[in-house]
Amino acid sequence: MTHATSTPASGTSVTPGRLVGADRTLAVLTALATYPAGVSLEEITAELGSPKPTVHRALSALRRAGLASRDGLGHYVLGDDFLRLAFAHHEARPDHVRVKDTLERLARRFGETVHYTVLDGDSVVYRSKVDPAEAAVRLTSVVGGRNPAHCTAAGKLLLSHLLPDRRAAATWVGDRELERRTDKTLTTVDELHQELELTRARGYGVDDEENEPGINCLAVPVFLTGPTSPSGSISVSALAYRTPLASLLDQVDTIRELSGSPR
Repeated sequence: MTHATSTPASGTSVTPGRLVGADRTLAVLTALATYPAGVSLEEITAELGSPKPTVHRALSALRRAGLASRDGLGHYVLGDDFLRLAFAHHEARPDHVRVKDTLERLARRFGETVHYTVLDGDSVVYRSKVDPAEAAVRLTSVVGGRNPAHCTAAGKLLLSHLLPDRRAAATWVGDRELERRTDKTLTTVDELHQELELTRARGYGVDDEENEPGINCLAVPVFLTGPTSPSGSISVSALAYRTPLASLLDQVDTIRELSGSPR
């Protein structure tokens, strides 16, 4: 079974004073992005180390394209057209692409596998996965793979938003038997309902070796398509001997912060 390994892209550097043509304009655009309240021509010139006329020409080109604008105080900011293009592009990107940087940050932080997962019927589907760069032992999950929702942290978290009471949980289970994956798996409607109530109250899901022996997991919601219902879940899945569940619980606020998940 194959595993995806994240490798940071190598960056390139350009001597600011030698920026010409498109490189100069892009450097000015990048600098503008660090000044949401606006920046003067003198300040941006000093930061880039380029002649003032050179920077001014780049700013003029960006203004003509609608990618920069100038406020009443003479300060330059990113233009409305730039923001419109950026937000439109961001919203149009597939959700698994939009969270990839977040998954990589979490994998580096915890040294464990991180998934972006969505709910599909009675299963969760792994839309994206990032393995830790240096771990000798990795999980066998694959992008596009499935696991039962009732025994995974991500599944229980997403179900807690979908099934608000016992009746809803019973309807979701129906006549089928909930698969027992380990001796810790919840297999009755009452057990599932109680777990969903607890998950809903605390705002995150946990899997204490319920889906696979030796693997625990903590999942938080992400809201990419609206503020009320999560589009999916980001989860840190860990080898229990390497990162016990208690360690993940101790750092739930960090996981939330790095995931951009509300508390």
